[in-house]
Amino acid sequence: MADHASEADLDLLCVNTIRTLSMDAVQQANSGHPGAPMGLAPVAYTVWQNYLNYDPAAPLWPNRDRFVLSNGHASMLLYSMLHLTGVQGDGQRKPVTLDEIKKFRQLDGVTPGHPEHHLTSGVETTTGPLGQGIGNAVGMAIAQKWIAATYAKPGFENLFDHKIYTICGDGCLMEGIASEACSLAGHLKLNNLCLLYDDNEITIDGRTSLAFTENVAMRFAAYDWNVLRVADGTDMVSLASMLDQFLLTTDKPTIVLVKGIIGYGAPHKQNTENAHGEPLGDAEIVAAKKFYGWPEDAKFLVPPQVLAHFRQHFGTRGALKHAEWNALFAKYLAAFPNEAKLVGEIFDGTLPAGWNQAIPTFPADAKGMASRDSSGKVLNALAKVIPWMVGGSADLAKSNKSRLTFDNAGDFQAATPAGRNINFGVREHAMGAICNGMALHGLRAFAAGFLIFSDYGRPAIRLGAIIEVPVLYIFTHDSIGVGEDGPTHQPIEQIASLRAIPGVIVIRPGDANEVSEAYRVAFSETEHPVILALSRQNLPTLDRTEYGPASGTAKGAYVLLDCTGTPDVILIGTGSEVQLCIEAGEKLTAEGKKVRIVSMPSWELFERQPKEYRDSILPPTVTNRVTVEMGSVFGWERYAGLQGSIIGMHGFGASAPLKDLLPYFGFTVEAVVKAAKKIG
Repeated sequence: MADHASEADLDLLCVNTIRTLSMDAVQQANSGHPGAPMGLAPVAYTVWQNYLNYDPAAPLWPNRDRFVLSNGHASMLLYSMLHLTGVQGDGQRKPVTLDEIKKFRQLDGVTPGHPEHHLTSGVETTTGPLGQGIGNAVGMAIAQKWIAATYAKPGFENLFDHKIYTICGDGCLMEGIASEACSLAGHLKLNNLCLLYDDNEITIDGRTSLAFTENVAMRFAAYDWNVLRVADGTDMVSLASMLDQFLLTTDKPTIVLVKGIIGYGAPHKQNTENAHGEPLGDAEIVAAKKFYGWPEDAKFLVPPQVLAHFRQHFGTRGALKHAEWNALFAKYLAAFPNEAKLVGEIFDGTLPAGWNQAIPTFPADAKGMASRDSSGKVLNALAKVIPWMVGGSADLAKSNKSRLTFDNAGDFQAATPAGRNINFGVREHAMGAICNGMALHGLRAFAAGFLIFSDYGRPAIRLGAIIEVPVLYIFTHDSIGVGEDGPTHQPIEQIASLRAIPGVIVIRPGDANEVSEAYRVAFSETEHPVILALSRQNLPTLDRTEYGPASGTAKGAYVLLDCTGTPDVILIGTGSEVQLCIEAGEKLTAEGKKVRIVSMPSWELFERQPKEYRDSILPPTVTNRVTVEMGSVFGWERYAGLQGSIIGMHGFGASAPLKDLLPYFGFTVEAVVKAAKKIG
């Protein structure tokens, strides 16, 4: 390894540094995935060193290009790049030092087995479950298009012109989410998106021919993508030529099919499944290093000329691009101060001052309205004052009332990228992942559908909680209240399942004003996804001069109506069942019982409260409790207690009008009264 190597030799030296760092880290951890980083090192090197516009000293620069590693098991590829290019900490997240690489996959490190956005500076999103990164990248590409169309004024067309580069593998493309997301990306003509496909023909179980023999090129051509090929994954000249073509493409996203070799250089394991998900072993590493011309006994070696090359070339280019952008933004600020202020708020993750003053208050109304309807009103009121609230529904906007209907809201389409309504089509899984990507880009993203179909999008919801993005999910048709559509469309276990996801806040409002307060909570969140579970049927709007204020929603549970002294029984309801508790409470009170009625729209918000508050709502000494919710009874014992009664669903629903379903499944005043008397 001469100090004065030719440019090609220096490039290869850099690539082999990525490979050997990856091998050594996996071997030291005694777990991990060495093969993909070894094969993909030329791809990552070419993208980062020559194309990615990124200032390592400012990893949150708004106009940086984004790099997403969808096949997150290849995490050492990303960590190697972050270390070698010198990406610094961003104030909250730590940089990848060589010491951190040596702690790969260890507790309290910043190099976990799969990249985690909230831990590591330079990691644009959390990946690992295959295909999720592709969905995130599509969301980032949508966000870039929207921000540019909305805020890049004449003379400032290049203010937001960054690109999204994404590496994926065979497994990513087998997952259905990739099909959903890439189909939509083609429809939207996202020419700012480049997908680099590691076509190495190997999965954990063996050759991809076991289960994956489709023509990927034809598939993406059918999606209306620009399809390019690199026949040799080590040919960085050909790869650069394809990336040049991507930059010249104006009317569609690009996929580059790169024919790589997993575990490249490991003589006994390359091009086999044995290079995928386990350490290579000391002997194989020595042989691979010999093949690379590398010191065979050196571990975690970073030649000084490699580090200098990365820092000088990548770092200098990124710093220059950033400086040019800063100068352009200074002119933009002078010419368009209001727009510049809004742009700053987008990338700072803040909201316009006074945004919550737009939240409506609803008058008491015995007839009331469905919470999906009140949700639509609040959503539109807030969208008018939060200009970067962008989202849509999985083909159900008319039914779940999630469409922004005010003037100039418009649809996000290839020809109208400033539109704020995204038509996701019947693609719940991709919708969630895309919204995660949009939120990572600064937009306040919302996604809507029927609660039953949250099952199709649950992995993206879970990833959003790990990523820590405040995506809002508007899920309607929240119970057997769906009626005639029957058990296939009646959510039973969905709310319990969503409540089980750490970091997700589920809110099931009981009337229109609880809906308003739920939105106040949702848009005050900066790190947690929020799920609203909303009714199709009308809910009476309570007279808050008679009942507890709806502001109690923010605490998860509050006393809606109380008695004098210690209650004989506490009735606890959520959503549409709050009214049932009220009516049952009136009957019990008329019979001489002392009743407290508690509305509990959110377990998660309630558990955030101090013990003193929780005990004030549900006194430990009052063990006579009845909970009522038209969903799975799972978990309700924590609030009903061992002596309480839980009224809920113990099986799936049925197809019939709601008026027939309620007595059939025991959601009646009489049933609640009977349960209260039994325990009281």
